[in-house]
Amino acid sequence: MLEEIRQQPAALERTLAGEMRRVESLKRLLAKRRPRLIVLVARGTSDNAALFGRYLLEIATGIPVSLAAPSICTLYQAPVDYRETLVVGISQSGESTDTNLVLERARRQGALTLGITNESSSSLARLAEHLFLVRAGKEKSVAATKTYTGQVLLLYLLAYALGGAIRIADLERLPAAVQETLALEPAVAALAERYRFMRYAVVMGRGLNYANAFEFALKLMETCYVLAERFSSADFLHGPIALVEPDFPVFAFAPPGVTWDSIGETLHKLRRLRAEIVAIADPGNTAVEACATRVIRLPRRWKEVLTPIPYIVPAQLFAAALAAQKGLDPDRPRALTKVTLTL
Repeated sequence: MLEEIRQQPAALERTLAGEMRRVESLKRLLAKRRPRLIVLVARGTSDNAALFGRYLLEIATGIPVSLAAPSICTLYQAPVDYRETLVVGISQSGESTDTNLVLERARRQGALTLGITNESSSSLARLAEHLFLVRAGKEKSVAATKTYTGQVLLLYLLAYALGGAIRIADLERLPAAVQETLALEPAVAALAERYRFMRYAVVMGRGLNYANAFEFALKLMETCYVLAERFSSADFLHGPIALVEPDFPVFAFAPPGVTWDSIGETLHKLRRLRAEIVAIADPGNTAVEACATRVIRLPRRWKEVLTPIPYIVPAQLFAAALAAQKGLDPDRPRALTKVTLTL
């Protein structure tokens, strides 16, 4: 897992360089066949990437985006009208049974279909009319890291292909941003030692980093066996804050920008309840120290739209380090395999 976290700058660079021809081709097609709706279908870590895609695509393109519930197709056998819809299947292995079934039926009903996967010879790659390939190389750890950031990058490229205000020059800076952030590894590992006996936690984010809260929590659950609940900072105030007692561990994605007022308000309330708050922020957020117990600070400031990829890296490093502190093997979590088949 740790080695694959370190491989992310090269994987992102390869993905961006290798997929631009396909992206430009799809962009020309979408200019003539603009969808009225986008449906994203995925499971697990890929579903967290899809959650990011929902925010990004709606913000950047104005097209409504839905996250598919595969059971509607696989269990209830309910017909869904996919006309004038772009259906995007996202799967690291490309062999997620229910994701592929939804994509296959949507294409049969006339939807435009796109597959996003790390495996060019997978079932998903064959089923989809169009393909974006994550070029991360073989991912051996059960805990997905480099494929998650690769999928997020390709969702930026999908937003670009749909005419969204995404600059390729900005995306080209992301591999270097991740490389810089990897320099935090010793500090993050030292911080993780403090949480060796942590059994439960809350992870919080909002907007474009809401998906990162889901992904960080998933990594804590599957690699460290920590019961990690994830919330938006707004939803947390509608009941779950009652859980908090002194020293309750809370992890928060706290970039500067439009989400900070909401996140900051929630963190201030948690601080008054004496929660243990670890915030991931960058130099652009100078207010975070006033409400966080500890801050993992990225080396440089980023526009909020670009924060999700560099901001997830310290979270990945923390999960890997905490698993080591607990004497666990994050590459082989109990009861898990790399490919999970569900219907």
